Amino acid sequence: MPYSRSLVLFDIDGTLIRKAGPHHREALVKSVKLVTGLDSTTEDIPVQGMLDRDILRIMMRNAGASDRAASQAMPQLIEKAQAVYVRSCPDLRRKVCPGARMLLYRLSRKANVVTGLVTGNLTRIGWKKMERAGLKPYLKFGSFAEFGKDRASLVALAIKNARREGWIDAKSTVSLVGDHPNDVKAAKANGVRSVAVLTGLSSADELREHSPDLLLEDLRSVTPDWFVNGDAR
Repeated sequence: MPYSRSLVLFDIDGTLIRKAGPHHREALVKSVKLVTGLDSTTEDIPVQGMLDRDILRIMMRNAGASDRAASQAMPQLIEKAQAVYVRSCPDLRRKVCPGARMLLYRLSRKANVVTGLVTGNLTRIGWKKMERAGLKPYLKFGSFAEFGKDRASLVALAIKNARREGWIDAKSTVSLVGDHPNDVKAAKANGVRSVAVLTGLSSADELREHSPDLLLEDLRSVTPDWFVNGDAR
């Protein structure tokens, strides 16, 4: 297979879908209860832009557990949270962000573009959301919360995987699309292009402060060609 000229990586929450309901948070809370017996909450945790594993760690700490106890329980927490979510995830087709479905479709029609996920969601949670939103067929692979210490490392892992599979090479254009300053920072940490969208909770000023390569109201404002040659509109 010839090398792709472009790799486009997408965040999920606030970027591809929004207002997906309480089911994700509830799955994290339930996993802590089922695995440890502790009552926990995601309240007062700024979960936007965070990795699920780190959210679980803070939940455990706030519930009175030691860091060691949280680390020991983490593999079970990760497995249980995913199992709970895949059983409770609602239909998300109406929760797709403006322009996301059409952009993914148009990118999927380009033989020289590979699309994937870089997300703070755990693997089965992320893929279930994409399945229930009707977006999964447009995405080739993903880099998820349990595989890296932060979002920047997940981007690096995604790029490494794409190169290993022979989809891209060192000269390929790589872009990361997200709605949070952490997405922009992760792109810059890896030397790739950043696209910030205002479909999440972050304001234009918050995103602009980190100087994304492109700041958009939503994904209707960019063409597939931008990801190949920089032509945005």
